[in-house]
Amino acid sequence: MAVPEPSEPHEATDTTRNPLLRAAIWVAIGALVAAAIVCVVWVLIGSQNGIVGRAFLTILLLAAFAGVAILDAHLAPRRPAWFALASMGSWVAALLIGAVLIWMPERYALGTFTRFFQFLVVVLILQLLLLHIRLYVKAYQRYVTAFTRVVAIITLALVVALAVMLILPIVLNEWLEFPELYWRIVVAITILAAVGTALIPLVNALFAPKKPRMPRGVQQPIAGYAPAPWPTYADGVTPLPVMPDGTPDWNAYYTGYPTVQPYPTEQYAPEQYAPELPQPPVPPAGYEGYPPPPPLPPRP
Repeated sequence: MAVPEPSEPHEATDTTRNPLLRAAIWVAIGALVAAAIVCVVWVLIGSQNGIVGRAFLTILLLAAFAGVAILDAHLAPRRPAWFALASMGSWVAALLIGAVLIWMPERYALGTFTRFFQFLVVVLILQLLLLHIRLYVKAYQRYVTAFTRVVAIITLALVVALAVMLILPIVLNEWLEFPELYWRIVVAITILAAVGTALIPLVNALFAPKKPRMPRGVQQPIAGYAPAPWPTYADGVTPLPVMPDGTPDWNAYYTGYPTVQPYPTEQYAPEQYAPELPQPPVPPAGYEGYPPPPPLPPRP
């Protein structure tokens, strides 16, 4: 089983432009037509016992599958292509298994409710399998190495095999008797699949790069709204100082120097901690602000 390679976040695309999604839709259409043909043939050549009720259940099954297939097609642009194809495949499998449960002859008088409950269990197993694959692939794509790739392929194969081995007794328990060795293999596969499922998160916890966290006290910006840039001096590069309340020192923007913060007078002497402010340049001596006249040239 091939593990999907890590890729950039997918964007919403037209379903008709993706060959995998188009293939999934055509598979759903083909499965719907094939199931309908098989059920019609079964009606014509099968026994007459409960044929009306089975035909009604078949119509409900086909209608439910058509609705699920349409919903999957609408959700497909928001999902990875491989996941959309896998989801459609799971519903195709549920359709075929449902048709078998409806038209398979009853060896024991179990009743329609028992068959319906068996079908719900099968659907639950298929959806749990799909959810496991989705979450497991996300965890695998966080930190891809040769080791994690091998573990992921083996684990996904074991999980799929486990789902198949759990579904077969549910569908065929009336006609087949599964030996004790079969259930021993199921337990062994369950243990191996659980170990493989736990390995990837453990490797990620040890070696995967961590996401950057916001500093303590800094609120994360609301999605869709970027934080306003911090104001600067007139040069457009140097940021303004920060006041004790966390606001920019706007007075420094006009004066060019940080605002002097007073020190507590009861503990410290202001003369001891007063900062040295730069002195303005002393203008040269002259008349009413004009520079002094230049010196006379030397006389002979």
